[in-house]
Amino acid sequence: MSIALHRCTAADADLTARWLVKQYGFEPEEVAEWLLNLRFNWPLSVKALDGEGRPVALLNMSDYRVDEESEQILTDRPDLIRRLNEMRYIAVFSFIVSEDYRHTRLNYDMLMDIWDELQAYDFIYVPVMHHLKTHQYWKRWGAVEFYRDAHVIHYLIPLSARAKALAT
Repeated sequence: MSIALHRCTAADADLTARWLVKQYGFEPEEVAEWLLNLRFNWPLSVKALDGEGRPVALLNMSDYRVDEESEQILTDRPDLIRRLNEMRYIAVFSFIVSEDYRHTRLNYDMLMDIWDELQAYDFIYVPVMHHLKTHQYWKRWGAVEFYRDAHVIHYLIPLSARAKALAT
């Protein structure tokens, strides 16, 4: 199983849109809007290609903010959002691995491909919809829940001492 990891570019927007629509059932128009407005961080996003050059996994990182994912936090926890926004963070927008490559080292290898660069941030923001099965996966990476709304459980993976203090 030969897998090559590559950093994404804006040219991967169409691939990202197709994968998000297929995996989550989002409306194509909504995904197109996200790709335009939610500041995908293409240089930190990673795609995995099999030996024939077909994509088998996609990790999309974004510079979007917690309050763009959940406006409700502005009302419920203005103190928390203020503290979060005082720190530097990056969001995991989506992490999709093809069925044949789940439960392999691939997801680990993809995160490790950008891990050193992630250390420049105070934390990694990981919003996970309630119905997804990846909550335990992110907790194994050290994710701590800091807020939940009707649709999403909001986690952070603390990287700096400041974020670790907030997460306790």
